[in-house]
Amino acid sequence: MYDAAKSVLCERRISDYVTCGEVSAAVRSKSGRIYTGVCVDTCSTLGICAERNAIFNMITNGEQEIDKVLCILPDGSNGAPCGACRELMVQMMAGKYRDIEIMLDIKSGRIAKLGDLTPEWWIK
Repeated sequence: MYDAAKSVLCERRISDYVTCGEVSAAVRSKSGRIYTGVCVDTCSTLGICAERNAIFNMITNGEQEIDKVLCILPDGSNGAPCGACRELMVQMMAGKYRDIEIMLDIKSGRIAKLGDLTPEWWIK
């Protein structure tokens, strides 16, 4: 997953108002396929996070169950998904979202479950 996300990490300017690729992500579906995405940032906040972009890529390709998520930040480190990304995963996999694995730090192997990152969500 890390190599897949790293392969699309490429910061670039699309226009005076849009940049992309500063953050990349990989999502592994329950079938084992890996989908990637990059962040797209706009000056009017209509952009999208890399994780949601990867999830939408997965949905576009006919899958909807997430197994693992990994993102790569501009400095090469990893991090947890933002609230909007967490919310999407919770709503997509209500009742099953708690077991989605999130790679927090590839160097140390630190992984968290989405349920630990969203313990009191409004969807059970």
